[in-house]
Amino acid sequence: MDKTAMQTVSPALPPTAADARSVHPFADTGKSGSDPATPVRVASHWTDRLAQALLLVVAAAGVVFLLAPMAAILVKSVQDNDGHFVGLRHFYEYFHSPALLTSIWNSVWISTVTTVVTVPLAFIFAYGLTRSCLRGKPFLRNIALIPILGPTLLPAISFIFWFGNQGLLRPWMGTIDIYGPLGIVMSLINATFPHALMILITALSLTDARLYEAADALGTPMLRRFLTITLPGAKYGVISAAMIVFTYAISDFGIPKVIGGDFNVLATDIYKLVIGQQDFSKGAVVGLMLLVPVGITYLVDAIVQRKQQALLSARAVPYVPKPARGFDWLMATMCWGMAAIMLSILGMAVYASFVKFWPYNFSLSFNHYRFGLIESGAVEAYVNSLQMAFWCALWGTLAIFVIAYLLEKTRGMNWVRGVIRMMAVLPMGVPGLVLGLGYIFFFVPEGNPLHFLYGSLAILVIVNVVHYYSSSHLTALTALKQIDPEFEYVSASLKVPFYRTFWRVTAPICLPSILEISRYLFVNAMTTVSAVVFLYSADTAIASVAIVNMDETGSIGPAAAMATLVVLTSMLVCLLYYGIHLVVERYTQAWRRPAKSQ
Repeated sequence: MDKTAMQTVSPALPPTAADARSVHPFADTGKSGSDPATPVRVASHWTDRLAQALLLVVAAAGVVFLLAPMAAILVKSVQDNDGHFVGLRHFYEYFHSPALLTSIWNSVWISTVTTVVTVPLAFIFAYGLTRSCLRGKPFLRNIALIPILGPTLLPAISFIFWFGNQGLLRPWMGTIDIYGPLGIVMSLINATFPHALMILITALSLTDARLYEAADALGTPMLRRFLTITLPGAKYGVISAAMIVFTYAISDFGIPKVIGGDFNVLATDIYKLVIGQQDFSKGAVVGLMLLVPVGITYLVDAIVQRKQQALLSARAVPYVPKPARGFDWLMATMCWGMAAIMLSILGMAVYASFVKFWPYNFSLSFNHYRFGLIESGAVEAYVNSLQMAFWCALWGTLAIFVIAYLLEKTRGMNWVRGVIRMMAVLPMGVPGLVLGLGYIFFFVPEGNPLHFLYGSLAILVIVNVVHYYSSSHLTALTALKQIDPEFEYVSASLKVPFYRTFWRVTAPICLPSILEISRYLFVNAMTTVSAVVFLYSADTAIASVAIVNMDETGSIGPAAAMATLVVLTSMLVCLLYYGIHLVVERYTQAWRRPAKSQ
């Protein structure tokens, strides 16, 4: 336990819920005839020690599976491939290599252009969903979130079928080549759009209708009202969306690999150095370079979040859009237009997966699924992805929620808690490609007792859970903070172990959030490629990596088939989670529903 807590206790009365908030059940009350006003010393109990021991285990796991791999990258950057210390020689060679410096510039400007285009488009879409009366809002929102359900390689594959050398619309392109920066930017816009949209919908939903009522009373023009009320109120959301899009764009590996052609970026440079040239030291240097812009974006975002103020007061009135025929038609045209483009991207990949021989025989068949996936053995990669996603959703969710519970609902060892909280948010700023590179350097050496994990399905599960840990952890903390600490106080006053309270009270209350974390981990594990591209073996290849390998060998049809299979799986799983969520709400969340009037 921490240092003592001094409380006033009346020994003549049994502990109640109110008393529980002011005294620990295992307090040492001293002699039986002591003065009721005498302050007491809170004593430790074995369940507190158990919680603290678990926190130490969590901290050790964070060091092994997050800090140590990141440190391994730093160490490898100052060594040669034989392990000899060479200082900053690799950094010197890197910054004197025009080709590698060009990759830095390419990554930065590609990510900047993607951000500049994506954020305004997502803002318009979010504005239409929150500030207009257009029809079909739920359907539009679901369409906009479809890119999350598939690997980022899917839009790149689709654009190749649309605008590639043998694409349907290739004659319209003239001398413009889709293989390069244009194809990368177009694919990244599609892949990052839903991430920006979710943030902006939240930002635009937090609006006090009284501000607009005052503006209407003063006869404020629509443009001025937008510039003085809407935009300032959503500026923090816009900045956060821009940071997220930039980070996703600069760290993505799949899209530049599929449609980038000879256009080099940092992510593909790491892949070429590590896989192609086996130059691990130079790969470590490029990995550290990739951390710099990502770190800057998260630093800016953290500063912005600290300056953000509450947008809604206790007297705020929810904003309800009013019908305006011209404005609603404009928003409908723009939103449905963007939705049609997203459907055409997905539709082309699905259609191409059934075309018999592109572009010479457009008859439909299952050849790409039968010969390209089943008979070639690629379906085993899909099965591996299912297994990996299942274990991520099961064990990852359990670990994340238990750790969040230990941090939020138990006491003692504050210094360990600070370290764990730091490690919990660190993965948010580490690109998956860099994390996977660190796992190579840390787990491959045979002197490491955990070397047996390398190449196994277990390490793929671990790296995915670590990669997507931060968002899931914040979701769990948000759910736990909504539960009154009185539950723990009452349990403690009755000498009920914390793990029993967790199992019988906290977990059932938080089941909707637990399901959300599980769904998030499953879908991302099915679609990820960056974090696992260095870690799979011949027996543990997964679907997203199989897509990359198929594209390299020119099997674009089977690649589209595998991408389609991943999207379909993610959709079905999301529907399954939705059904489970309805059952959970019905049987375990009755307390959330208002009581019926007598």
